[in-house]
This record gives sequence, structure tokens and C-alpha cells, in this order.
Amino acid sequence: MTSMERRRILRTTGWVLLAIGAAAALGALVMRDQIERHRRELFSSHPLRRLAALGYLGGLDPSVETVRLLRDFLAWEPRPLLRRRAALILARMERRLQETASAQGGVAG
Repeated sequence: MTSMERRRILRTTGWVLLAIGAAAALGALVMRDQIERHRRELFSSHPLRRLAALGYLGGLDPSVETVRLLRDFLAWEPRPLLRRRAALILARMERRLQETASAQGGVAG
């Protein structure tokens, strides 16, 4: 392999890695924006938006922050159907967080 071929391969590799990095950064920004939008819509005046936001949050990996958000939502939500849905999601997330803490040898509470 000649020196010129090596430089061409390195340059191409560099551009590919740069493109992958840029795509990953853009994906992270889009994901963060989606999460924030759905969290805002969780307290929307439109019940269907709240239901959609619950569905989105229910698909996320459980976190302490999401559990707190769902608890706030349960205290605020006037509709029984949406309260039941949120309670199911909350219970599932709390159970998964408890299992994760137990598997890691931590104390959950």
C-alpha cells in the first residue's frame, strides 16, 4: 500500500467518524427535545395529548426523575382513566427500579 493510499483511507475514515459523531449528537438533541416536549404535554389541557405523553413516558427506561414526574401527574390529573394509566406505568417503573437496585446490591426506598 502506498503512502497516498494510506492518506486517502485515513481521510475517508476521518470523514466517516466525523459524520457518525455529528449524527449521534443530532440524535441526542432530537431525543432530548422529544422527552421535554412530552413532559410538557403531560400537563396539557388536552386529554389526548396527556394520554400520548403517558404512552411515551411509559416506554422510557425507568428513572427516579420520571417516577417523580408521574407522582406529580397523579396528584394533578382529574380524569380517572388517565390516573389509572399513570398509576400502572408508575407501579411498573417503581418495580423495575426496585429490581435494578436489588440486583446491584443497593438499598431501594
